[in-house]
Amino acid sequence: MSILNQINNVKGLAEPLKSSQAKALAAELSAPLSLDVYASSLAVKNSTLWFLGKKGDKKMVGQVWSGTKELGELSGQGSQMELAGESVQVRTGPANAQNAAVVRANLRFTGPTLIGLSKSFGAGDRLGLASPAHIRALRGKSMGAYLAQQSIREMARTNRSPQEVMDDVTWAVLQEGFREGFGSDADHLKNMEDIERCLAAGFTLFTIDPGEHVVDQADELSGTGLQEQFEQVKWAQLETTGGDCLGRYADKTVNLPGGVYLSISKEQLGRAAVKYGAAVAHTVKLQRYLLSQRRTEEFELEMSVDETNSPTSLAEHFYVASELGRLGVKPVSLAPRFVGAFEKGVDYQGDLQEFEESLVGHVAIAKHLGPYKISFHSGSDKFSIYPIAARVAGELVHLKTAGTSYLEALRCIGQVEPALFREILAFAFERYDEDKATYHVSAEPGKVPQPNELKDSELMGVLDLFDGRQLLHVTYGSVLQAKNTDGSERFRRRLLRALEKHEEEHYAIVQAHIAKHVDPFC
Repeated sequence: MSILNQINNVKGLAEPLKSSQAKALAAELSAPLSLDVYASSLAVKNSTLWFLGKKGDKKMVGQVWSGTKELGELSGQGSQMELAGESVQVRTGPANAQNAAVVRANLRFTGPTLIGLSKSFGAGDRLGLASPAHIRALRGKSMGAYLAQQSIREMARTNRSPQEVMDDVTWAVLQEGFREGFGSDADHLKNMEDIERCLAAGFTLFTIDPGEHVVDQADELSGTGLQEQFEQVKWAQLETTGGDCLGRYADKTVNLPGGVYLSISKEQLGRAAVKYGAAVAHTVKLQRYLLSQRRTEEFELEMSVDETNSPTSLAEHFYVASELGRLGVKPVSLAPRFVGAFEKGVDYQGDLQEFEESLVGHVAIAKHLGPYKISFHSGSDKFSIYPIAARVAGELVHLKTAGTSYLEALRCIGQVEPALFREILAFAFERYDEDKATYHVSAEPGKVPQPNELKDSELMGVLDLFDGRQLLHVTYGSVLQAKNTDGSERFRRRLLRALEKHEEEHYAIVQAHIAKHVDPFC
């Protein structure tokens, strides 16, 4: 079948070509365009073929169509050329922000959507290169994908904007021909400015982080001190009074799903209101701002209090979720601060039986007051709890990862450019003490071998050490922002170029690692 017939025979919206057709057509396109066309990227809409290709370390997007009609959508160069003996119109352009918007407008599967209450996986990509590997790990699995997931803190440390995060995922989805749908998570938002930037980029899930408004000291209050703090709660912001709050929750027993009974004493309720009252009010404020600023699209909302010092008790979870509901906030997920330690880049630290008993209660509350999903932040590499979370939470689970894909990118660097890995490791030793300040980690750098003590074949072993993973994990921002004395980038460009050059090796390493996170839930 000719190229044009292959294109014209596809009916409907952005349908994929058959694998054999796609491979043959990609090969026919590659040579005359001097591109390595990704066969999986080929998509047809309205008798126009769309594709993504690679020229050196640059991605290029293109269109092919018949006739003399000028499409004029992509920014780039157009020409008429012969492909397999047929005259076609071709336009190719850079994989930039302008063309990403064009692609999303024409190929709907390349833009984000709502995931809802299906169990889901958040795949953060700090370098903007790992999403194809994430897609390969998630394709065909019974777990919704949040591919564009980045916190404002991570964006600042990686010098990426919300729009760049979104665009990188658009190209990855097109490249892999991923038509199963994906969400996008604007993570750890703290203010209206953060929300506006992420709204403009088209994010669909907004994770509100009111951690700065959580009063951890409430856990130590009792008696008169607790009563005084309870009376000082800003009840007007919560559109209630202290008396009404006590009447709703204090000295009540709630029968939750699964035979779980929750009794909330007056003292427990007082602590919950003092600890989380301002956080609830801030979340409501930002949710209402979202409603006022949103375009025609719907959105999802998560509340996260995971980055606080003390665990969220069941009474506190019940108070928070109940008050959110009373004030009109219906989260798709909620991230409590769990018992035990969820440190970056390493397995769960704590009593697994205590964790399971606590999770049973959290899930019961989520079913009773929602339903909504229980969200696990810093979920990377917590392999010991995945079977528990899958069994207890079922569909009501959302697992977030980010830094682990950066670590696995470094594993690839250790394989293909060991000298660069040595430099990054040495720099991480210099930066760790300062960079760890904003992370929950406990690594001791002295337990990690120095770069000059390791053979090339031993370098990647650092990534299998508790202390080595955290050392490299929390210093990513400094690595990506480091400059030479002449102002040029010290590591960033070299790191990205190495991964782009060894694209398939990078994908294989990240895919295998992410699959170990996803498979226990599927």
